[in-house]
Amino acid sequence: MVFQKLASDQFEQLVFCHDESVGLKAIISVHTTVLGPAVGGCRMWNYKDEQEALTDVLRLSKGMTYKAAISGLNWGGGKAVILGDSKTQKNPAMLARFGEYVERLGGTYVTAKDVGIGSDDLKAVKTRTRHVLGIDGVAGSSGDPSPATGWGTYHGMKACAKAAFGTDSLKGLTIAVQGLGSVAYYLIEHLVAEGAKVIGCDVDQAVIDRAVKKYGIETVRPDAIYDVACDIFSPNALGAVINPETLPRLKTKVVAGAANNQLLSAAEGHELMKRGILYAPDYAINAGGLINIYYEGGQAGQNGYSKEAAFAHCERIGQTVAQILERAAAEKKPTFLMADQIVEERLAKARAAKK
Repeated sequence: MVFQKLASDQFEQLVFCHDESVGLKAIISVHTTVLGPAVGGCRMWNYKDEQEALTDVLRLSKGMTYKAAISGLNWGGGKAVILGDSKTQKNPAMLARFGEYVERLGGTYVTAKDVGIGSDDLKAVKTRTRHVLGIDGVAGSSGDPSPATGWGTYHGMKACAKAAFGTDSLKGLTIAVQGLGSVAYYLIEHLVAEGAKVIGCDVDQAVIDRAVKKYGIETVRPDAIYDVACDIFSPNALGAVINPETLPRLKTKVVAGAANNQLLSAAEGHELMKRGILYAPDYAINAGGLINIYYEGGQAGQNGYSKEAAFAHCERIGQTVAQILERAAAEKKPTFLMADQIVEERLAKARAAKK
């Protein structure tokens, strides 16, 4: 079954890492290196079993391939998961040992932070491998990815507005922002500056208070956000928020936000198209964080991290989203399928060139 899955989605490598003496059980998935090294964070999660961990690492690594490819990065997709409770079972020796496994891959896989793994943890990993990116506070680091993700999402949203309303100006539009965390905080800064009306929600009152104090936005209860009459609905929190229960409640022309895996299934992507709601594929519009880290450590040919170059690339997310929307309209396909098609065309071209 494992090899069938690897073959069906063209995975290159799966590495199981085990050292009982330090409590390490980890899996590294390299989806593809056809465009460059497989890059993706390491997450530590208390999975219910090994099968759940395997499913997650395969899904996440393939997702990284698509995010990098749609963004024009010369990177492939990779991911690592460490099985265990990050609050009680993590230790420096475990992380250092994980670093040794990463080093053995010789740069095929480059790790970074994810859920349960922070910058301090990456410092322990880096004692054993050079192949680490995104350590905040270290010389040459790209730092907090949230501003870059917010900047890219903002420009992707403008591209959606152009397609839906005939102008990329957000002035006077009502934008319902679901989730007011780190990325949304920076996104709202741009929306308010342009003159958009923002109505937001969050489950954390402190986060709500911060956004209201800074930007003066309106807020509603978390469940009421789906019923807000708006021009753009912007999911920036959990995944699967576009589902059979929520989709019929949406009163919007556009769905564009930074959350991952916004559609519960492909069916929701088709239904959005059927209802005339424009959808910005999530991995295309929210790629700013990955793009930002690409410009760390000379990855894009410059000498050290360049915020100017990184943010200029994030701004081009608007062009990427526009291309997806234009081709989807021309070929009468849902936008999520068109984004996948564009990625698969680039990968196929790269594979053919290597043969």
